[in-house]
This record gives sequence, C-alpha cells and structure tokens, in this order.
Amino acid sequence: MLKKTIKILEYSRIFSLPMTILSWLIVFTYSAIDSGNILYGLLSFLGIGLVHLATNLIDDFFDYKYLIKMVNFNKEEYLKNSQKTKCRYLISGKITESNILRVISAYLLTALAIGGFLYIKCGTGVLYYMLAGGAIAILYPLLSRICLSEIAVALAYGPILFGGVYYVMTGANSWEVFVLSIPSTIITVVLLYIHTIMDYEFDLNEGKKTIANRFNSELEALVVLKVLLVSAYIGVIILCITDITDWQVCLTFVTIPLAVDLYKSLAIYGSNRNEEPERCWYHRPMENLDKLREKGESSFMFRMYQSRNLMIYFSILFIIGILFSLAL
Repeated sequence: MLKKTIKILEYSRIFSLPMTILSWLIVFTYSAIDSGNILYGLLSFLGIGLVHLATNLIDDFFDYKYLIKMVNFNKEEYLKNSQKTKCRYLISGKITESNILRVISAYLLTALAIGGFLYIKCGTGVLYYMLAGGAIAILYPLLSRICLSEIAVALAYGPILFGGVYYVMTGANSWEVFVLSIPSTIITVVLLYIHTIMDYEFDLNEGKKTIANRFNSELEALVVLKVLLVSAYIGVIILCITDITDWQVCLTFVTIPLAVDLYKSLAIYGSNRNEEPERCWYHRPMENLDKLREKGESSFMFRMYQSRNLMIYFSILFIIGILFSLAL
C-alpha cells in the first residue's frame, strides 16, 4: 500500500508542490500577522495542495488522450525521449486510465469536503474562490493548448490563492492582499514559462500553443522571460510604495544575480540544448544531478532546478521581509 501511495504521489508530480507551499506560506504569514485563524489557514493549504495534485493528473490525462489519437504517435519512440516525462506512467501502462480518474476524484472530493467545511465556518466568499480554483483545475488542459497556461497559473497562484487564504483566515477581502501576490505570482509563472521554452519543439509537435512557441525560436521567446523577471522585482517595490509592506521585503533583491544567471542559462540552452552551465555553489540544491546526467536529462533539469531554486529563495526572503516589516 505504501509503495502504491508513493507511486501515485510521484505520478501526481508531488515534487512540484513547493511552488504551492511557498505561495501559500506567504499569504498565510501575512494573514496570521493580521490576526487570521491559523487552523483555517492550514486547512486551506490541504485543500489547495490536493487541487494542485489533481490538476497535474488532469493535465496528464488529457495530454495522454490527445497523444494516443495522433496518427503518427509511436509509444516506443516517445518513451525514448528522456526530457519529456509527462504521461510516461500512462503510456507505459504502469497505471490504467480508470485508476487515474479514481485518484483525481479522491483528490477533488477531499478538497471539496474541506472547502465545504470552510464555507460553513467562513461564509459564502469561500464558494467563489472554490469555483474559480475548480474551474482553473478542470479547464487547465484546454487553456494550456491555447496560449493561456501562464494566465491560468497567474490567476490560480495570485488572486485565487492569496484572496482565498486571506478570506478564510480573516473573513474579509482586501485589495492589498492581491497586490501582495504580484511578485511571488510572477516568479511562479517564470517556472512554468521556462518549462514551455524548453518544451518549445515538443509542444509544437503535440499541437500545444504556448506563449513561448508563438515566437520563431527559443531565443526570441526569452524576451518574455526578461519582462517577467524584471516585473517581479518591480512588484516588490510597488509593495513598498503603496505601504502594504516596508522596505524589508527588498531582501528579495539578493536573488537578482540568480535571476540574471537563470536568464543566461536559458540563452545557452536556446543555442545548444545539450550544453550544461558550470555548476556553482549558488546553484544548489540540485538533487540527483549526476544520475540525471547519465540518463541525458541533466541539461533540462539543470534549468528547472535553477528556476525552482530562484522561487524558493525569493519566497523565503519575501516571507522574512514580511515578518520584519509587519510583525517585528
């Protein structure tokens, strides 16, 4: 049973959960400082985390259904592609479609039960945030094929997550919490956008229209990455100007060299997909990189680790800045 659970969590891409944990932790910290209900905040995280995992599986399921309908789809050739890991467990037959649908249902029904409890305790506002989050989860496979995946993630990790958590913890809505969400939301979108840059050719071949592959090449698509990175740090400045937080949140500026390094790394990838930057101390952690190198996956994952680590460091410094500016 334990092994099956571990496998299900692996298929659900639980490794991507830190992006949800950290986004939630930012607004949780802000709301707790504003005398928010800690228990309701923790319950909201459980519900949000389950919806995240369900969304991953829903996206995989519909990608799989699309792939197997393609006339030129070759299962053996697809599985040889070490870079593309989505749907592997379905294509290789490690789990059946019906079992995946059962797992998705279990995730969503549990999240719905948590949402129902919070609706009873906190009011009708919870219902609106639940409906918005549920719509994003169900429609994400469609949205990701029509250049709207970044918009969907921005909504889910911005106003929906931040507004929803703040509402269940304080019983109120606030424009300030939506502004607070801007920097971390953009950094989260960066993580997705980098993935679509590196999946440029694969997404084109699979019929997905992304913002990245609307450009003529991966290198041209980097202009959007530059705008996103700059906007994230401008968002921090806006928080200070609007007096939502104090200057301590500018601790996030420590990560600017990492953002520049990430951009340069993607520029190298756009010219040569197999070239891997020299690993430095500030790139850590990069777990299992040597094993990934043996499988030919290290170049791709190196950039994903860079993006993930940028988000982690940015978020942690952001939380520390909020604590120093509002709680101490």
